Amino acid sequence: GSLGAGAAALALQMPPSLGIAERDFLGLRAAAALRSRHQLISASMDAPGAAIIDGKAIAEDIRQEIRLSVADLQRKHATTPGLAVVLVGNRTDSSTYVRMKKRAADEVGFYSVDRQFDEGVSEKALLECVAELNADPKVHGILVQLPLPKHINEAKVLESIEVSKDVDGFSAQNIGNMCLKGGMPPLAVPCTPAGCVELLQRAGVKVSGKEVVVLGRSNIVGMPVAHLLQSMDATVTVCHSRTKDIEGHVRRADIVIAAIGRAEMVTGEWLKPGATVIDVGINSKPAPETKRGYRLCGDVHFESAKQVAGAITPVPGGVGPMTIAMLLKNTLNLTRNALGLPRLPLRRNSA
Repeated sequence: GSLGAGAAALALQMPPSLGIAERDFLGLRAAAALRSRHQLISASMDAPGAAIIDGKAIAEDIRQEIRLSVADLQRKHATTPGLAVVLVGNRTDSSTYVRMKKRAADEVGFYSVDRQFDEGVSEKALLECVAELNADPKVHGILVQLPLPKHINEAKVLESIEVSKDVDGFSAQNIGNMCLKGGMPPLAVPCTPAGCVELLQRAGVKVSGKEVVVLGRSNIVGMPVAHLLQSMDATVTVCHSRTKDIEGHVRRADIVIAAIGRAEMVTGEWLKPGATVIDVGINSKPAPETKRGYRLCGDVHFESAKQVAGAITPVPGGVGPMTIAMLLKNTLNLTRNALGLPRLPLRRNSA
């Protein structure tokens, strides 16, 4: 369908001129899209219940596309996309995320920069690090891993990242451009919301004219994904902790984006038959029979939901792999912007 808001439309549209490698890239995307849709349809025919949208497989398709684009940039422009990650402290979860991001960047051929500080680093030293990365022409995207220690002003550090290197897409300018109808396109789109859109489109889910309910209104997921889907001509309702009768809202939805942070809150009884469910939640629940003693689960009760939904993302293996894939895509687009090249779009849905 047509895209309503100019900013998101520009973020999704086809570049005006394509080189040979870019045509190869888009051909690969078309094949990947067909494969994704075929897998979706096959899953629904082979077993009762919802088709499973395989985020891991789709993310790998995107990484392969990025590898081709990196090779093209190196050949035509002698430029390698550069991603810098700044980590403070030794939180296990943050260290794991950073390690995964670095490995993903290496796999697609990016130039990687790591800056690691202990918990007691001063705000001044951190700001100096960001300034140094801002000035480094080999670095096209800068990511400061959150959370930061309490003695550091998180907002101040994030605001010090140049907009042209804001790989998370969270700067006021990028968010503003994403939301403005008819505005300039954002240089980067927040990674998890962009991943949700890619999942829907590569699974062949029609968005235009559909009722969408977004559960959660965070700056990281709920707010930006609602704007992206609205720009694609969906009718979007955002529910949050003060919303009355959340279940009633969900029951009307053709598409549900669950990002509310409550384990297995949405059950199959809440869903409209045939609805598409994108589960952004990542929670843990006790599972003493397992080695770790817990299992990961989403904001949706998967077993009951898959009996009612038309298509659903699993946890893990749904939205999670897409977030890192879209971080890589943002880095690629920031590199292209630095070279004066058009951005590579999110895949446009032909449905």
